[in-house]
Amino acid sequence: MITATLSKDEKLTDEDRKMLEEARKHPITFDEDSPELTPEMEKAFRLAAKNRNRLRA
Repeated sequence: MITATLSKDEKLTDEDRKMLEEARKHPITFDEDSPELTPEMEKAFRLAAKNRNRLRA
């Protein structure tokens, strides 16, 4: 897995765009270590991200 972090002013390269397009063609694979979120889990995740982002600002 590749992780990239962009700064606010940084732009995607053509190679980055190609990688993203290829990734979009593949289905999401869930397993026991990374299960699909239930609606309740998704709600909690969104709330935690919202709180985290509020503290970063």
